[in-house]
Parts: sequence; C-alpha cells; structure tokens
Amino acid sequence: MQQRMMQRSVVLDSVAQQIGALSAAQPVCVGIDGIDTAGKTTFADELAVILQETRRQVIRASVDGFHNPRAVRYQRGKLSPEGYYSDTFNVNAIRELLLDPLSEGGSRRYCTANYDLAHESPIEPEYKQATEDAILIVDGVFLHRPELRSYWDFSVYLNISPATALQRAFKRDTVVFGSIEAVQDRYQRRYIPGQQLYLDRCQPAQIATVVIDHNDVDAPHVMSERVQPLAK
Repeated sequence: MQQRMMQRSVVLDSVAQQIGALSAAQPVCVGIDGIDTAGKTTFADELAVILQETRRQVIRASVDGFHNPRAVRYQRGKLSPEGYYSDTFNVNAIRELLLDPLSEGGSRRYCTANYDLAHESPIEPEYKQATEDAILIVDGVFLHRPELRSYWDFSVYLNISPATALQRAFKRDTVVFGSIEAVQDRYQRRYIPGQQLYLDRCQPAQIATVVIDHNDVDAPHVMSERVQPLAK
C-alpha cells in the first residue's frame, strides 16, 4: 500500500511541477476533467496543497458552483443524456465570473460560485481579487467542451472506465438517490450516456495536457502527456 501511495505522490508532484513552471506574469488556469466519480475533486485538492508551497496564490473552484436551476437542468427530462451535457451548468457564468477575469487582460476580480445546488437557489456572487501570479484550479465534468477548452493553460483528464464509475457511484451516491437500483438507473440512463456524448464530441483525452489512468486512485499512472501546455 505504501508503495502504491508513493506512486500517487509521484504523479501529483510531476503535475504540480509542470504547472508551477508556467509563467507567473499572469494567472494560470488549470482544469481537472473526467467523468463522474473519476476523483477530480480529490485530485484537485491535493494538487492545490502541493502548489501552495510555491508561495503563489492558489484558487480552488468547481463547476459545481455554477449549476443551472432545476427547471433548466431537467428541461429535456430527468434522464436525458443530452440534457446532462448541455443543460447542467451555466457555462456563460463560469466564463464571465471566473475564467474571463483570470485570463489575459482580465480584471482578476473573480467569483467561484453563483448557485447553491443543495438549496436550489441562486447566491449573490462573492468577488475576490487574484494576484498577478495566481494559479486557478478548477475541477468538474465537461471542462474540454468547446466553450471552455481555450481557457486552460494546463489541463488534466482523469480516465476511468464506466464500470469503475458505477462501482464508485454505488458507494458515493446511494444515500443521495435512495437505493443502489436508483443510482444504477440514473447513471446508466443519464450520466454515463451523457458523458459518452461528451467523449465522442469533444475527445478530451486528445486535448488535455496530461491524461492519467485513475481507475486505481492509490496508484494512478500517466497515459499520455503533451510536451507543451495548451495554447490559448
């Protein structure tokens, strides 16, 4: 187990070193992508801890802070794969409140959320000011969609199989959906097909700076790696 955990540390350290080496003349935007239950949030959190050692400001955000209201998310039906991909998130708000301000020429006055999913209600944006050399780390699904892909100076795609996703969902989401059967129904009819639409249309593994096999979270390994970070 210790050796496997060391493998995770090696992968995280390698990614952190590449990000830390990017220019500090303006904020650096990093996207951590992957299908549901790929381990994006944990990976991003651990990466942020390592990057804080660079003494640059590290900003953590998630697309989960930018959900659309329920009526928009389910306008095509609660089990619609197309609805999952197209309607779940307020992409314009992600760009206008978070990514545009932290991109070249931006004001650096940003906001990390505008919607409270747990209470299904909008929230008043809370603005903060980023330093010139800040590092933004965003986790979430669909980050390499055409509307967002050009913002990433560096991106990671965590690759897992649909079978792994479903097994993790049973552990994570049974309380949310009420039963294993309900989880299986939601994933097999909405989430997994919706993710497949994204994979087919956007091919994130062909775009990401680094692709990591994350089926075993304790022993991830790099599947592919770009020599240069994403061009804006």
